[in-house]
Amino acid sequence: MRRILHVSDLHFGRDRPELLDPLVETINRLTPDLVAISGDFTQRARIAQFRDAQAFLARLTPPWLAVPGNHDTPLDNLFVRLLVPWQRYRRYISAELEPAWEDDEVAIVGVNTVNHLAWQRGRIGGHTVRRVCAAFEGHRGRRLHIAMLHHPLEHAEDVDKRLMKGARGALRQLGDCGADLVLSGHLHTSHARPFVDEAGVLFVQAGTGLSSRVRGEPNDFNLLTVAGRRVAVEQWAADSTDRFAPIRRAGFEKHGREWQSADAGIGHG
Repeated sequence: MRRILHVSDLHFGRDRPELLDPLVETINRLTPDLVAISGDFTQRARIAQFRDAQAFLARLTPPWLAVPGNHDTPLDNLFVRLLVPWQRYRRYISAELEPAWEDDEVAIVGVNTVNHLAWQRGRIGGHTVRRVCAAFEGHRGRRLHIAMLHHPLEHAEDVDKRLMKGARGALRQLGDCGADLVLSGHLHTSHARPFVDEAGVLFVQAGTGLSSRVRGEPNDFNLLTVAGRRVAVEQWAADSTDRFAPIRRAGFEKHGREWQSADAGIGHG
């Protein structure tokens, strides 16, 4: 059994400072096998904001894996944005933009979906999907294949942002090559369900861990418990006392190529 804590959209620079200590303390107390962070560490990719993000990471006791988000390239410095868009991210967060992590039960591959020539809309190309699929091919003994990216591969009908370029084709290819689950952020909303267009891939989206820009939902993160072909997704949210506590839990089990709802009773405690 493995536990993966998925948090996204911290947005240092437009964060809620009162939630920082509770978030760090909760993550460390839960002792997940891995903290997966799906982008937007900063609000404007300024050096001071990256330093705050770096300090946050230094306080985490579990290992962590991260990919950048669209807010992690400077908007107010066109020279940096066009010529060295990842200079600050590489210096303060990680030199690796598309990292991977694996053990004997889980393989996670990070994907950088940020288009530094655009502000919000991401992109994912065929070469990127082939890289992820090749990584999964090398992990055929693993029980669960996970891709982590900032931009979602599917939007609900009420989302007014444009879907990432290449998302539909990427989702289809990932399903064909054995991806089991995709972690994403970007929209500041949380849910867990199979993709509508690809029932063989589970769609787990985290809201925002610290940002003051919430969209009708509390600040949150997800705690995934993986046991073979079963996954329990628990949403932890900040309450009125600025403490994080579980508020929702859903269970899924993969039968053949499709995920189905299942008892979420694995991994309590």
